[in-house]
Amino acid sequence: MRTWKFLAAALVAAALVALPTAPAAAHSGKLKLTVAGDGAGGVTVQATHADGHRLDQPVRLTLTATGAGGRTAGPVQLEPAGEGQGFYASGPLLSPGRWRVTVSAPDPYRATASATVQARAAQSPPPPPSARPVAVQAGPAGRTEQPGAGWWPLAAGGLGVVALLAAVPLVLVRRRRSAP
Repeated sequence: MRTWKFLAAALVAAALVALPTAPAAAHSGKLKLTVAGDGAGGVTVQATHADGHRLDQPVRLTLTATGAGGRTAGPVQLEPAGEGQGFYASGPLLSPGRWRVTVSAPDPYRATASATVQARAAQSPPPPPSARPVAVQAGPAGRTEQPGAGWWPLAAGGLGVVALLAAVPLVLVRRRRSAP
């Protein structure tokens, strides 16, 4: 009886050890690579297993590109991007124009994908609100005011009223305690 319990425990332990590796072994080892431009001078790649499952570990992808007039870029190793598992980004790499981009993965995945990408000059973001010019408006009697500057006097006046309303009960309580 004791031997059967030991064998059952060993079988359960072997199954628990084999199960986490079963999904990885189930993949054929091939990758599906989807190559696209990022809207500026970079390239993005989505890598999944050929059966559609997401990658569970990073893969070393290499990018090369050729453009009009014999221009070339790469080979560049792509780094995983923060968008999720299987997403890679090159960052600004290509000058404006049409490029033929090829991305490849080494063994054991051995995959290659190509796409035509239209690279554009990156646009600059709008300046932060603090760097934008502030319009000055003329108030009554030709006085100039900054927009939104009128709330400070209202806040100070409101704070003074609250302080007075809080002080009145305190003064009344103190007079009652000090009365003989």
